[in-house]
Amino acid sequence: MPRTQLIGHLAMLTLSFLVAGSFSLGSIIAHLVPPDALTALRFSAGAILMGSIAVLSGQLKLDHLKRGWRFLPLGGLFSIYFVTMFEALKVTQPVSTSAVFTLAPPLTAIFSYFILRQISTKRISIALIIGAVGALWVIFRADLAAFLSFNIGKGEAIFIVGVIAHALYTPLFTKLSKGDPVIVSTFGVMVGGTIVLWTFSFNNIVTTDWISLPISFWLVFIYLVVAASSLTFFLLQFAALRLPSAKVMAYTYLVPSWVIVWEFARGDGLPSLKILAGIAITTISLILLLKNEN
Repeated sequence: MPRTQLIGHLAMLTLSFLVAGSFSLGSIIAHLVPPDALTALRFSAGAILMGSIAVLSGQLKLDHLKRGWRFLPLGGLFSIYFVTMFEALKVTQPVSTSAVFTLAPPLTAIFSYFILRQISTKRISIALIIGAVGALWVIFRADLAAFLSFNIGKGEAIFIVGVIAHALYTPLFTKLSKGDPVIVSTFGVMVGGTIVLWTFSFNNIVTTDWISLPISFWLVFIYLVVAASSLTFFLLQFAALRLPSAKVMAYTYLVPSWVIVWEFARGDGLPSLKILAGIAITTISLILLLKNEN
């Protein structure tokens, strides 16, 4: 495997662990602040962080401001993803919510075909179908009757909208990327998301009583800004330029497993064997997707 691809895989392995933490820890604070206000503050802080790094490292140039419009749709898509995630965590469990996230790879493959003309092989297509079945099994809580009748929960239904936005982001970023340094493009997406969120969520932002929030909120918030926003944006864009979109998104199949680890570490125990079976199916998909085509 070429070194550049290996680094891309390591980036996505790290990203899957960090994203899982956002589900597990995010459930702690989901009820404390309106999701759009939380995401707006998160993007604002992330933009300041990544902008400072870009300026101090000398990577941010005036030329990067040209065609800056492209960061608005990219930031808007990620805004939808994060807002719906926290809205979903109000009414459903982190494991179930993260299972919805594993629907992103097949959706990414579809969007990649229309945007980038990337055609999935037969093996990748089969792997995506297997992964989707495993994800749906967890989403419907291993209830065959609910699965067959497509009786989906409210939280899962909300987050599906965010997952569609996330799946569209990966090929769209590849399409719009003009060779900007990853730090600069991450900063651009953060700024784009900040503009979108402050435009549509101004009232919720200014009416939230930020001062009275507990210390636990701010500890989780720091994790979300540094690890689950800025760093994951960086890793996703870093990997998207080195791996096919379908393989980038394949690592989402690891997220439910990492969430189980996070939840167990928090003392919440393990899910039922039926739920674990669905997660095992998604893991099989990951193996098939990462196998070298040759």
